[in-house]
Amino acid sequence: MTRTRSQLAKYQQPSGSAFTWLPSRRDGAREAVTVGKRIYRAFKLDIIHGAYHAGECLSEEGLAARYNSSRTPVRDVAVRLQYEHLLRIVTNRGYLVPPITLQVLNDIFEFRCAVECEAADLAALKGSSPEDLRELLHLSEETSIPDNRKRCVRFIEADTNFHITIARLSRNQMLVQAVSEARSQMERIFFTSIDMNHCGKAQARGHREIVEAIQDRDPERARQRMHQHLVESKQKILSLTGFSPRCR
Repeated sequence: MTRTRSQLAKYQQPSGSAFTWLPSRRDGAREAVTVGKRIYRAFKLDIIHGAYHAGECLSEEGLAARYNSSRTPVRDVAVRLQYEHLLRIVTNRGYLVPPITLQVLNDIFEFRCAVECEAADLAALKGSSPEDLRELLHLSEETSIPDNRKRCVRFIEADTNFHITIARLSRNQMLVQAVSEARSQMERIFFTSIDMNHCGKAQARGHREIVEAIQDRDPERARQRMHQHLVESKQKILSLTGFSPRCR
């Protein structure tokens, strides 16, 4: 039987009360979600942009004060960031910003090779619209300039959009999610080495070669060009950070 709004109202509030229960719970939940999203975005960007040093310990109380909130949403956000490998929860100590080690770098690039080479393959196989290809070419033209932080930041943003766009063109949402999560790690690495001129013409050339393979509908070449691009990027970063390369 269909109940009218007035009939349902008596189940939503006590007799003789002007307080409506269900809407208030929804409003409270909506407010909690909004606060959580705000803290998540701000905290994540601070980690990626290097506002916290690698290995730095952070207190829940200090984070709540920094992001103007109570401890509960900070705690919830910390769990999410730990899942994304951007934060580590340390029992009885608070939170630790994980250092970028050689093992971390190797893990990230091995993961990227697995998912991004497949994304490039599928993007070429399934085809792309002229608008998408123009967007990829536009993003591939962005380069950084030594000693120009603003241009380096623009390159990092364009690089992220380039790789996520290729994942989107694969038309596989799991690949899009995987590439997006990997980009958070890469942006943190890029911002750490932003003053070392880790970007340049070689990166732009690699991007253009990937776009050409996708445009030519050549999956094997797209996969090979993406793999080559990732290996070269890894070698450049490892040489700048002083680690011994272990690429394949």
